[in-house]
Formats: sequence, C-alpha cells, structure tokens
Amino acid sequence: MAIWDERHECMSREDLKQIQLEGLQATINRAYKNVAHYRKKFKELGIVPEDIRALAELRSLSFTTIDDLNANYPYGMFAVPLREVVRIHTSSGVSARPVVVGYTKNDIRTWSNLVARVMTSAGVNHDDKVQIALSYNLLTGAFGLHYGAETIGASVIPAGPGRTEKQIIIMQDYKTTVLVSTPNYAITVAERIEQMGIDARSLSLRLGLFGAEPLTDKMRAEIESRLGISATDNYGLSAIIGPGVAGECACKCGMHISEDAFIPEIIDPVTGSPLPAGVVGELVLTTLSKEAHPIIRYRTGDMTSLDYAPCACGRTMVRMKKIVGRSDDMIIIKGINVYPVQVGALLLDIIGSEVQYQIVADRKGSTDLLEIKIEATENIFFDKMTKQKAFLEMIMKKLESIIGVSLTVKLVAPNTLPRKNGKAVKIIDLR
Repeated sequence: MAIWDERHECMSREDLKQIQLEGLQATINRAYKNVAHYRKKFKELGIVPEDIRALAELRSLSFTTIDDLNANYPYGMFAVPLREVVRIHTSSGVSARPVVVGYTKNDIRTWSNLVARVMTSAGVNHDDKVQIALSYNLLTGAFGLHYGAETIGASVIPAGPGRTEKQIIIMQDYKTTVLVSTPNYAITVAERIEQMGIDARSLSLRLGLFGAEPLTDKMRAEIESRLGISATDNYGLSAIIGPGVAGECACKCGMHISEDAFIPEIIDPVTGSPLPAGVVGELVLTTLSKEAHPIIRYRTGDMTSLDYAPCACGRTMVRMKKIVGRSDDMIIIKGINVYPVQVGALLLDIIGSEVQYQIVADRKGSTDLLEIKIEATENIFFDKMTKQKAFLEMIMKKLESIIGVSLTVKLVAPNTLPRKNGKAVKIIDLR
C-alpha cells in the first residue's frame, strides 16, 4: 500500500508526541498573541503560553465552540492580518452567519499535503484521473480534494455537481478512474448509468472517495456493487481545515487522523470529561500547524471513538470510527449541515412569535428530501388558501436561501407534532 508521507504517517508514538508538543506550543503562542478571544480565555484561566509544557496540560484549556466562532464572525478568530490570507472559505453554517476560515500560503500547502495523504491511503496515484463532483463554492470540500489530487500528480476533472448524464459522458470519454462526491450522489450516478443501459464495468472507474455526509456500510456495499469500485470514507470540517483531517486506508477499518497536524480528544458531551480509547464520545480537535486560523480544543459535535491499535497498512496514526451521531441537534442533507436553530430563528423573525415546528428528512430513491412542518397558529392561518399558499412559499424560499438546500414547507394542525418535554421533536430522520 502506497503511503504519501511515510516519515510522519508511520512515525513512532514517542516521536509523534514530540512533534505534537512543539506544534501545540506554537499554536498556543500564535493564538494568545494574535487572537483576542483566546487571549481573554487564557487570562480568565490564569494561564500564559509558557505554562503549557506537556501534552496533558492541553486539557487545562477551555473548549472552543461553534458559538465562539459565530461570536467572532467574520475575522475575529484570524491570527494573521488579512493581507496574509490568500483564501477564504466558509462552513455550511449553523445560522445566517457561517463560520469563516482563512488560509495563508503555508496553510494551503499544508492542506494540500494532508489531503494527498487521505487520497493516497485510499489508493489514488499520479496516473489517476480524478473527477470531482462537489460544488466549487465557499465550502471547502471540492477545493481541498482538488488540491490533494493535484499534489499527488493526478489529473483533475473539476466537473462540479449535478448534470448527471454529462458526468457519465465525461467518465466514458475522459476515462475517469476516481470519483469524488457525496455517497448519495454516487448512488444517483449508478442509477443513471443503469437507466442509460451502460455497463458500469465498461468504465475506467476503480475508486471512489466520499464525504460531506455519512457513508453507511449499506451505502458502501451498494456503491461498490453497482459501480464496481472501492469506496472509502474521509472526514473533515471547515472550522478545522476542510477535508484532510482523516481518511480510510484500503483496510477500511477506521479513518486515520493526521495526528502531527491535529490533536484528537474524545470527551463526554455532557460533562466535558476525557474518555478513554474505544469509548464513544464527542470528538474534540486542536490544530497544530494552521497559521491563519488556529483552533484550540474545538468541539466538533461529532460522536465517535478512537482506535490506537496497529493498522495492517503500516500507518501509526490513530483511527477514528465512523460518526455515529451528533452531540447537538443537526441533520445532514446533501452534504449541508442543517440545524433547528436556523429554522426556529427565521420562523420567529417572519411570524413574530414562537411556533412549534419539525424538520423531517426522508429519501426517495437516492435523493434526500427535506420538509419543514409548522403547527398552525392564529398568526399563520388564513381564510383564503391562496394567501396561505403564498405565505408558505415565502417561508420556503427564505429557508432555502439561508440553509442552501431545497425543501418543502407544510402547515399542520395545532398539537399534532410529536413532543418531548412539551415541545415538538425538532428532527425526524426517516432515511
């Protein structure tokens, strides 16, 4: 099995800890000196950077949360002047204000190499033709994987999302060997290939790298069977760097985290206490090499566990298991994070009073569907159906503009939505 950066990916745990300590101290110094938020947090704890002399002392520092990032929108968490930022991306957002992340030239180089690790571990090499069917926009996914593939020396086909028949023609004509997309879109491609009467094995496809939404074992088996490829999972998040945090090797027994670039912790999501290896908890990440946007103990909200056992591939980096859920309320639709707070805030703004609502996710074939159910009140009940329809369409369009996902809005009778502690259950996932 090929390894992109054998020196770091296969180093001893002792050598790794030394690199982590040096990276942690550099990150803390950078954050303390240049980021007002972190300087304030350190002073509240009575800690200065020189106090952090061992990796274990990382636990004495405060967590960084999504609320902290939102409170410092857009550039408050940057540790360099904007003139040194060569790229700005955002997350898919938890409100009208997404998380804004910046990259220096060195950050882009680091990012490219980290993604090159992930892609090499999945089996990508310089002879491959990589078709990227992700959106080239403010999100990090397409660009990160594009950089990684180019760093390896592979040929990149920046196809973007949608236009499925065109995607398939490109696969045929350009001899695409690697597909990069969401897993749901890979299933859509497989369905369209069959509808077009094409034998998937007549294509040159051999690998698929899938992210932005969960890749279940069932989905992996379906993709591999219908497209005749090896499908691997990878993990990243914009607040940390984007794709490149972790990825599966050919063994497919967990995603290797680049521990020389990120320190992972698993905590109890309620108490914040550390949990041992193998126990499921919330993943917390600290960046070790980010210049523009260093992050200390970021609570990802993703529930997983860590496995430090040796991997047959030869890499010594810890593996994270598949994400089994969220510590907060969130649902992923077409690779976009959707939070109830987004919906609730907009409904309150439009209607002027709190209403009971529910986010319902379903799937028709390989297509994810999103519906917002709202219980009727005096403020949103109209005698004329035309007025009611127009009102719901207005809500739908505003929600779509903020969330970035197509959806439907349905009005239901009062007190008909399932409740917990007196309030409507905010998320129902039927997929």
